[in-house]
Amino acid sequence: MSTEIQKYNNNLSDTDKSICFKLSEIIDENLIEAESKIWHAHPVWFLEGNPIVGYSKQKKGIRLMFWSGKSFNEEFLNVLGEKFQDASVFYNDISEINEGDIIRALEKSEKIQWDYKNIVKRKGELIQLKK
Repeated sequence: MSTEIQKYNNNLSDTDKSICFKLSEIIDENLIEAESKIWHAHPVWFLEGNPIVGYSKQKKGIRLMFWSGKSFNEEFLNVLGEKFQDASVFYNDISEINEGDIIRALEKSEKIQWDYKNIVKRKGELIQLKK
């Protein structure tokens, strides 16, 4: 885990901290080729410069978001983006985390990707990189 992500996690309440440390552990163990950093104030993992997965503290809990998650057809990703291809799930307790669901989505995230890296160059148009 990067130092900056560790700092992010450590600044949370005990409950949120335990959720975030578990999420980062699962992501780091299963998205081995990814680069991780704090991006737009929260932890995000990238493959070849394209954002793949990240989490953030929000009013509803800890939001785990997959940038291309809408295309994964995963029931647990029950908060779907309206404009783009993102999908999320919220956690309020570490016991809510189903590691198998997350691992399955991480595997899909390597195979199914929309090109967020170049969305500004394309003036907001989002194209699919991998299917």
